[in-house]
Amino acid sequence: MGYEVLDVRPMTKRIGAEIFGVDLTAPTLGNQLLSEMHDALMEHQVIFFRDQPLDHESHKRLGRAFGALAIHSGVAGIADHPEIVAIHADENSKFVAGEDWHSDLSCNEEPPMGSILHLHTVPEDGGDTLFSSMYAAYDALSPTMKAFLEPLTAVHDGNHVYQALFPDPTKSYPCNSHPVIRRHPVTKRKALFVNGSYTTRINELSKDESDAVLGFLFEHVKNPNFQVRFRWRKDSVAFWDNRCTQHFAVWDYFPEVRSGFRVTVAGDKPFR
Repeated sequence: MGYEVLDVRPMTKRIGAEIFGVDLTAPTLGNQLLSEMHDALMEHQVIFFRDQPLDHESHKRLGRAFGALAIHSGVAGIADHPEIVAIHADENSKFVAGEDWHSDLSCNEEPPMGSILHLHTVPEDGGDTLFSSMYAAYDALSPTMKAFLEPLTAVHDGNHVYQALFPDPTKSYPCNSHPVIRRHPVTKRKALFVNGSYTTRINELSKDESDAVLGFLFEHVKNPNFQVRFRWRKDSVAFWDNRCTQHFAVWDYFPEVRSGFRVTVAGDKPFR
């Protein structure tokens, strides 16, 4: 794919690209630039930017260029900016966001299109994020396994995730069923759509059968041949397509600080 205004540098053959030649803090980004950013995201599934000191308004403006901003269904936004979630870990943290392979809020009836994370404070070493291509995960399955999974649906439940973090018996969180194999609404490619954080059961199988199949798929997506690893620096930005990727935040920097903010772009109901 050709780009006229952006410098797009792929990081692996299957997933990830660094983007140069853009100032994400600019009041307007221009239709050509936004179109090329969208094309790069569709092609590479996750795109990365360096030296982008986003404030809250420029962060939200960037997200809204790609769709309506979604309010997180499990974590409250920051004061005066409900669309923005703080991502923070320090010496007092008992857990960090994203410690397991997952697709953001797959428990929602309409899971997010994507997420944009900006980190303003990073540890001296460590704190990388891994991204895995669910296109590559699907493509690597045998024809027989693809045919077996094609008609299946799975439960994605947010309750066990957020009740463990914020125990409150009066609250409930989204729980929805989605196709195990979803088709991307833009690229039309097929992608595996189950993850270890939210997916609890394949509806059409017995519990033992479901546990066995999900166990295989949860391990399958961890294959390093499907992945790109991003090393953060101060004011780096990652923008990932939630419909065809999973990600994992590495917590190897305790007790150092890793801090920033994330906006979520609203998505659509998964379909086959």
